[in-house]
Amino acid sequence: MKHSVFLFQYLKNMWRNKQLFLILLLGLVLISDFSLAQTETDRTALEQRKKENLRQIKEAQQILSETSTRKKTSLGQLNAINQQIEARESLISSINEEIDILSIQIGEISGVIEALEEDLINLKKEYAYMVYATQKTNNAYSRLMFIFSATTFDQMFMRIKYMQQYSEARKNQVEQIQKVKETLGNQKAALEAKQMEQQVLLDQQVMANKDLLALKAKQRSIIRDLNSQEAELRKELAQREKAVEELDQLIASLIRKEIEESNKNKNADRVALNSSNEAVSVSFEQSKNRLTWPVNSGFISQKFGRNPHPIMKNILVPNDGVDIQTVQNAEVKAVFDGIVKAITPIPEPGDLKAVIMQHGEYFTVYSRLKQVNVKTGQQLTASDPVGMVYTDGNGVSMLQFQIWKNSQKLNPEAWLLKK
Repeated sequence: MKHSVFLFQYLKNMWRNKQLFLILLLGLVLISDFSLAQTETDRTALEQRKKENLRQIKEAQQILSETSTRKKTSLGQLNAINQQIEARESLISSINEEIDILSIQIGEISGVIEALEEDLINLKKEYAYMVYATQKTNNAYSRLMFIFSATTFDQMFMRIKYMQQYSEARKNQVEQIQKVKETLGNQKAALEAKQMEQQVLLDQQVMANKDLLALKAKQRSIIRDLNSQEAELRKELAQREKAVEELDQLIASLIRKEIEESNKNKNADRVALNSSNEAVSVSFEQSKNRLTWPVNSGFISQKFGRNPHPIMKNILVPNDGVDIQTVQNAEVKAVFDGIVKAITPIPEPGDLKAVIMQHGEYFTVYSRLKQVNVKTGQQLTASDPVGMVYTDGNGVSMLQFQIWKNSQKLNPEAWLLKK
């Protein structure tokens, strides 16, 4: 009799514990899955950044190979090496962050596995006790005594109901054990997959660091060679500064002429716009940070403004736009809809030209072209070909790109789409 009463109490506790267990198990797995989903989102962003870094590395390698065919070491080679180093460092940073995310995921999965293994042990112990209790009460007389000792009809009915549910409880306990085993197996498989992913990343990290060290050694070698060419570099710098100043005056003169003509020679500091030109100007202004690049591949080798010379100390190099180092015979394209206002030779050796386009109050300048594919007055849309970039004797292909608003020089990097 006492075994039957104990079984009654045990069964009630089991029923409550079963529901609590299922809630806890579901909550544990859901929390783990949610956390993994959050970190997977971060990993997806890192994967995209890695792809962009690898693209930049490949691009810089191609540009470097074109400059390296020349025996003479050049600033173009140093620019390409610097770009590769920057992309490699960014790649390593992305890999490190991804490894950290995987470490967090592995820790979370390991925690779930540990909890599931503990639950499995407890469930098996509980099931063993149920079997033991069943054996003790597996007597028809004891069961009848348990039922008929009830003081009320409702109590007797509830005891019969609990006895019926007891056999179901045993079956459910087996199902719970099986469910935990299945969940545990899935979590262990997930853990193994994450550990394999982490190992792949660790291998990538080792290779990327090895490549970075080789690039930095090459960088030091190029800098040593360029230091020995200081006299020649000073001469090239003087020529460039003169060319930049003359081009600046030329562009400013052309823009001033456009301002005067649009205002019918009245004194003004901005282009007078009609309704059509005003719409273009507004549209151009709204495209800040979203302008297409004037070349398909390349990197900014010199920024807007006054930049420290990469070799000579205490020397600042002026730049009214940005220098975009690219591949040989790269096609130069319009960055926005507009009209070709001028095609002019520029004061640099090599019979080079610059194309100036107008976009309402804004002007874009594509300089150091060896070939021009447009005519003055021609209407272009974004991505239409303008010309072909010039490659100098050192194998350096470099486009000089500028943006002006009336007579004000703007930083093109703030307008171009971020790579």
